Amino acid sequence: MNAADEGRDWAIVLGASSGFGGACALALAKKGLNIAGVHLDRRATLANAEAIAAKIEASGVRALFFNTNAADEGKRANVLGRVKENLGVGESVKVLVHSLAFGTLKAYIADDPKDSLTQAQMDMTLHVMANTLVYWMQDLVSRGLMGEGGRVYALTSAGSHRVVPTYGAVSAAKAALESHVRQLAMELGGRGITVNAVRAGITDTPALRKIPGHEDLIAGATANNPSGRMTTPEDVAAAIAMLATGPTSWINGDVIGVDGGEDIAGF
Repeated sequence: MNAADEGRDWAIVLGASSGFGGACALALAKKGLNIAGVHLDRRATLANAEAIAAKIEASGVRALFFNTNAADEGKRANVLGRVKENLGVGESVKVLVHSLAFGTLKAYIADDPKDSLTQAQMDMTLHVMANTLVYWMQDLVSRGLMGEGGRVYALTSAGSHRVVPTYGAVSAAKAALESHVRQLAMELGGRGITVNAVRAGITDTPALRKIPGHEDLIAGATANNPSGRMTTPEDVAAAIAMLATGPTSWINGDVIGVDGGEDIAGF
């Protein structure tokens, strides 16, 4: 690392290879932040992560990407250890973006009990999509990687308060995620760290296309959004990049809508 590279703060983006996470990684890099991206991809989709990392480095900042399970305690420790090793003089982790979209999409009650959501599936969904926010923040703070001026953004959705078929476990995870945001905001406010949820509108991402009936969600969002179109990952990333690098220390513990008015109109 050259001396000229030192002094840039870092953003850790969980889910950095596509969708909201990928867009946020690029937008934050354009704001001058080095990016540590965590993603979990097989060979078929690994090129997405590699392309994003290349674009980040082309913008003049560093890209440190990890193809690993962000929900695993040991792998989380390894990532944060590597990030700490790569911090230059005066550098810290300024931003954490939590955009993990991995959960089970099954009905709670099915005609055939074998098709109903299991306890293991519920536990996994809440762990990955909600509880990991707490564990990443515990480790970031205890390792001294994030302090005064830290900004944390967790991606939520209208599913936290609306009902969609087969979305029950993910809906529960989003509601829990928003609760974790409030608790962390209260506990970390005295350290100068703010924690907020960003409620994105329905967006055509790989995660959305795994939801049964996603075509109806896309059609409804497009038809009902007051802005006349769906939300894009870039809409959400632009908002997070602005919030993360602006004078926003008094925005804390909130759910910030970035949806063009979709939530007020329904979908």
